[in-house]
Amino acid sequence: MFENLTGRLSDAARSLSGKGRLTEANIKDTPGQALVKIIHNELVAILGGDHAPLNLKAQPPVVILLAGLQGAGKTTSAAKLAKRIIEKDRKRVMLVSVDVHRPAAILQLKTLAVEVGALHCDSEPTEAPVAIVERALDEARRSHADVLIVDTAGRLHIDGAMMAEAAAVHAAAKPQETLFVVDSMAGQDAVNAATAFSRALPLTGVVLTAEDGLAD
Repeated sequence: MFENLTGRLSDAARSLSGKGRLTEANIKDTPGQALVKIIHNELVAILGGDHAPLNLKAQPPVVILLAGLQGAGKTTSAAKLAKRIIEKDRKRVMLVSVDVHRPAAILQLKTLAVEVGALHCDSEPTEAPVAIVERALDEARRSHADVLIVDTAGRLHIDGAMMAEAAAVHAAAKPQETLFVVDSMAGQDAVNAATAFSRALPLTGVVLTAEDGLAD
């Protein structure tokens, strides 16, 4: 689904600047949101055209899994998604991090869960990611959570171990939605990551983050 992304992003760049390459200088006078909107529209077209809402109608807890590289904004996106579902859909949401490689990410998600009014399933760096997911599913059921959002581990670059771990977590979680989180300004790195993740996981959508301090 991502084979033509490079060309489409180049077209988007030309439509903004009249040039084939985006630089800090030639986007300085262009509102960042305009760039995000154009790239978002291109990604929507690549994924199949029409926008579709999240499917939250399955037997609870409905699992939403977020995947992507480190720094793409997964953890912050997980909290923002939880807040949206709580406020708009009136659902009871639980958050869990399986990023055992980065204890700070686990703590960050716990803090954000409190801020957005979501439940949180604790996890420890010493635990196996699949074991965390299985326990989170059980806790979500016992807590009568409607939705469980799983924040997965990322790396700075694609590697086999990360993809194998993501696939194992996906198999255990059986998510209704598998969302690829990508920095809208990541360029070719985003294309490469999207290609790798789409081969390893059955992606159902993309979360496009802006360059506004998001980090995971």
